[in-house]
Amino acid sequence: MTQASDRLRTESEPRLIVEQGVAARVAAIAEPVLIDIGYRLVRVRISGLDGCTVQIMAERPDGTMTVEDCETVSRALSPVLDVADPIDRAYRLEISSPGMDRPLVRRSDFERYAGHHLKVEMAVAIEGRRRFRGVLMGVEGLGVEGASARIRRDDAAPGEAAEALLAIEDMAEAKLVLTDALIAEALRRGKQAERQAQEMQRAQEMQEEAETTEEEIQEEAQQARHERAGHTNGAHRARDFPPASADGRRRAQNEGE
Repeated sequence: MTQASDRLRTESEPRLIVEQGVAARVAAIAEPVLIDIGYRLVRVRISGLDGCTVQIMAERPDGTMTVEDCETVSRALSPVLDVADPIDRAYRLEISSPGMDRPLVRRSDFERYAGHHLKVEMAVAIEGRRRFRGVLMGVEGLGVEGASARIRRDDAAPGEAAEALLAIEDMAEAKLVLTDALIAEALRRGKQAERQAQEMQRAQEMQEEAETTEEEIQEEAQQARHERAGHTNGAHRARDFPPASADGRRRAQNEGE
């Protein structure tokens, strides 16, 4: 996949769950940089770990994120953050993948992980409740704005509805719960991504081999043309010598005698 197509995919879908305060300032600086190099921002967290830690979760458009990807993002972001200086004290920058029990921040995240357990904290309380936990049934509503997640609750108190329809934009946080099913799916997707990477590598090697073969054919054809041209010039030069005259042959004969 090309960087241009990665950029198009990262720009095409906004996050519905975003940060507040200082974390929002960091996100505003980091997100354009990530888009430019083919990644997308998931979440920014600022904690008091080791004095102050700024954790930036990022991923490729297909949801993968390797150690090498983290190093690439760190090299791109570090100088930009140093210049912008959004934190008023020393901090440690940490680039990470979202992990298995990842945050869900885009509509496509909720669609992709339908059937898995999650926990939600609402920014706006619903009937006095901010926290919900259950199985993500799917997403309702058209487009990005107005999208809502339907959850079959496993924390419903007696007399409460067994399902809840929660507006994604009103969520402060939505995060998957680590279960055996989620681990199995993550492993399956990891193997699938590895196979796709191997197939892409093989296709690239075959393309390079084909290009090398074509170059060799062209070089051999050019060499053959040069050789034929050399033989032709030699033949012309041989025919250019004038035939000896009869007098010349007699003089040569007399000199020999």
